[in-house]
Amino acid sequence: MNISANHIKKITLFLLLSTVLFTNCSKEKRSDKAAEKMRQFVIDIGEYARETDPNFILIPQNGEELGLVDMDKSYGVNSVYLNAIDGFGVEEIHYNGDYSPDDYRIENLRVLAQEKPVLVSEYITNNQNEANAYELNSAENWLSFVRTSGNYDYNEIPDTIPNENNNDIIELSDAKNYLYLISTENYSDKGDFLDAIAATNYDVVLIDLFFGDEELTGSDINRIKQKANGGQRLVISYISIGSAEKYRYYWKRGWGHHHPLFLKRKYDGYPDEFWVKFWRPQWQEIIYGNDESYIKKILNAGFDGAYLDNIEAFYFLYYKS
Repeated sequence: MNISANHIKKITLFLLLSTVLFTNCSKEKRSDKAAEKMRQFVIDIGEYARETDPNFILIPQNGEELGLVDMDKSYGVNSVYLNAIDGFGVEEIHYNGDYSPDDYRIENLRVLAQEKPVLVSEYITNNQNEANAYELNSAENWLSFVRTSGNYDYNEIPDTIPNENNNDIIELSDAKNYLYLISTENYSDKGDFLDAIAATNYDVVLIDLFFGDEELTGSDINRIKQKANGGQRLVISYISIGSAEKYRYYWKRGWGHHHPLFLKRKYDGYPDEFWVKFWRPQWQEIIYGNDESYIKKILNAGFDGAYLDNIEAFYFLYYKS
């Protein structure tokens, strides 16, 4: 049987398209399964932490679609997940350097914000956009933190505190503003770092559990739980649950790509981080559930809650090429 060259081209194109469609479909299914595992991971962290502190606050950063049924706002909110968390943290909603609103995420957040507070971290390269960035989030009734080009890595305390007040902040819903300060590179020692925070009137402070390699203590945290004007505030600890960081106490010599098996792939742009297979028991034991776990250390230090970063690992592990 003679087959024309044109027919062969059509068959080849069909096979190529079928392969692409099958691969994308397969990745999407795996991503959906991973999303459910991340949702359960967050729920389990909350249950563990609240055995010690019933008022422990959980704020997942990014991956906010987990708050929606089937990750689609058309189906409403996922009440089980929302009952496990106290708010949503998100980055670069209106500004990612320049003005570039993410309409898809904005629409999702408008649905979720009816249930929980939203904390937005914007990034601007032109300081003249600072006021607009605050205004855009204020119009949505979202808390906002605007960082400039020199503060990309969350290493500075801005001069501007939107909606400054002397209220006592007991719950996240009481807050009108927040400070996001997880890098300590601008401070010579722990005392200077804590003094700088204590001198502010931010309602919520997001910081790391560590100053350099030194774990913060209960007395350290108590030192900054009161605003300079006398009001009580919340102090929340940053923790990445979707990526492993080489500079953390849990990292062991010899670890690398796929060793241990929960280390999935390198985190582009962050040479000291790996995306993790967060559903693996070995990784989850690092995060919560025992006296040596990260969450237990946060509880021991007296933080009011945890800010869970890299929730979107469920997507990046499988869907991004």
